[in-house]
Amino acid sequence: MNWDDTDRIVAAAADGEDQAVEAALRPKDLGEFVGQERVREQLDLVLKAARARGGTADHVLLSGAPGLGKTTLSMIIAAEMGAPIRITSGPAIQHAGDLAAILSSLAEGEVLFLDEIHRMSRPAEEMLYMAMEDFRVDVIVGKGPGATAIPLELPPFTLVGATTRAGLLPPPLRDRFGFTGHMEFYAPAELERVIHRSARLLDVDIQPDGAAEIAGRSRGTPRIANRLLRRVRDYAQVKADGIITQEIASQALKIYEVDARGLDRLDRAVLYALLKLFGGGPVGLSTLAVAVGEERETVEEMAEPFLVREGLLARTPRGRIATPAAWSHLGLTPQGTPQQGGGPGQQGLFGP
Repeated sequence: MNWDDTDRIVAAAADGEDQAVEAALRPKDLGEFVGQERVREQLDLVLKAARARGGTADHVLLSGAPGLGKTTLSMIIAAEMGAPIRITSGPAIQHAGDLAAILSSLAEGEVLFLDEIHRMSRPAEEMLYMAMEDFRVDVIVGKGPGATAIPLELPPFTLVGATTRAGLLPPPLRDRFGFTGHMEFYAPAELERVIHRSARLLDVDIQPDGAAEIAGRSRGTPRIANRLLRRVRDYAQVKADGIITQEIASQALKIYEVDARGLDRLDRAVLYALLKLFGGGPVGLSTLAVAVGEERETVEEMAEPFLVREGLLARTPRGRIATPAAWSHLGLTPQGTPQQGGGPGQQGLFGP
């Protein structure tokens, strides 16, 4: 099976249904926003100071994994400043002219949210430097020796950039942000608060132990927690009395193949192949992907990050290896030291 990240119930990316539901569940101000205490407190100071000065807020860069609330915080920034918000993304800006058209139409104090800012084209990126610092862009008219640069003054605005890969941003761009916040994964207790809040908005009856069960399988990500809540709600309405308890949540998520640590079928397939076929490794990524029947990129980008973060898999110079926690989680017993050429009992390149 060839996986697409939006096909997985534990995917951090948002599909159309998620985007529609998130719009209704998003908190409207910093007081409602759950988690990210450090970023929230620092951002609150930045916004209050800007309001006290009667000016626009500093440019804000938000980094972190998908589903942690970067888009939500950008909307909260606009709401706290009493300003409209314009939303676009890096991949949508392929030419400097695309960015110039957006910037020239901004109103004073408006918030421009640029998602996936690390994927913006280089010419547009260089234009953004001047826009952020001097609120001015140079529009090139004509080509060749006869080309002229016409300076275009911009009203003061606040740029909110979001990225899942802050390391790909060039230093000149990163340095022009007045505030940088890194979004951390949520603790289970914080996710329980998110789930209880979402349950109230969705008119779902959920018990504390039911919320705890869902939170423990949500990979530290509010978007996944809300998605699992909706699927468990469906199960509770069809198979039970509509009340979500620990038992109901566990039964529902078993159907959706999400285990107690949040691993889904793809994650477990990678671990089973690593443990059963290769004795826990080390094994190369390409070999592991073939054993699972997936593309190398699918294993590397969709399964490995969470397995590594959970301490179930490690990347080493010799290849991928399973940790003792992986054997324990799948209820398997290590079968001795694996051979260099493969799993137990397999002959290596130069014999056993």
